[in-house]
Amino acid sequence: MSPTLASAPGSCCFSGVKHTGTPVGRVEDLGGIPTYISDPPVPTQKVILFLADVWGPLFVNNKLIQDYFASCGYIVLGPDYFFGDSVPNHLPDRDRQAWIDNSRKPAIDAFPAWLDAVKGKYGRENIKYCAVGYCFGASFVMDLCSDGSVVAGALAHPAFLDESHFEKLDGPLLLSCAEEDHTFPLASRRRAEDIMVARKCTYYFQVFSGVKHGFAVRCDPAIDMQRWAKEESAKGIVSWFDRFAV
Repeated sequence: MSPTLASAPGSCCFSGVKHTGTPVGRVEDLGGIPTYISDPPVPTQKVILFLADVWGPLFVNNKLIQDYFASCGYIVLGPDYFFGDSVPNHLPDRDRQAWIDNSRKPAIDAFPAWLDAVKGKYGRENIKYCAVGYCFGASFVMDLCSDGSVVAGALAHPAFLDESHFEKLDGPLLLSCAEEDHTFPLASRRRAEDIMVARKCTYYFQVFSGVKHGFAVRCDPAIDMQRWAKEESAKGIVSWFDRFAV
């Protein structure tokens, strides 16, 4: 078994600050999965696959991030691979560990049909697909970056990764990281970098001090350091995708 680099979501993945704003996207069924769709101001052939954390793509924070990516010129598609059973809809006494254990397989099993439906709807030729994964969604991105499905990928405070994900990496990858992260600690981050250096991968690290795991989605915007890191993470992801989605 390949050594773990980013572990399963922990207790801090279930907390954070709910942001304010008015989402502008819509929800449609794609391949059997409810999907948040946010369209850009003008037609485009660039698509971001938004693979959400345990709060799901329909959580307001994630909707607003997807809308931001769309405003930058991308069609953004966020599959709710939790099928409505994401953290915002849990009762306080929910067994979180059992939920994590039971949620991955249905998500993984449903994803190929969703991806096929996406390509059937938006196209397979001359379309530049990118993928970003937050926490739970990171492994999906790594798989997409390993089989040529996307032109570039990005991760923010990832979970569920092992060394083999980096050993198979074939596409450009951005990693947006917190200085303090229980799921992807410093030693793991450096080990991932060592693998990518040895394999001469195309990669880029953002590492933000003063923030923790989850900052790119659920930071406290009233705290300047946290708000800045979240915004710079999103800007960096767009800039990264712009390099390759041309």
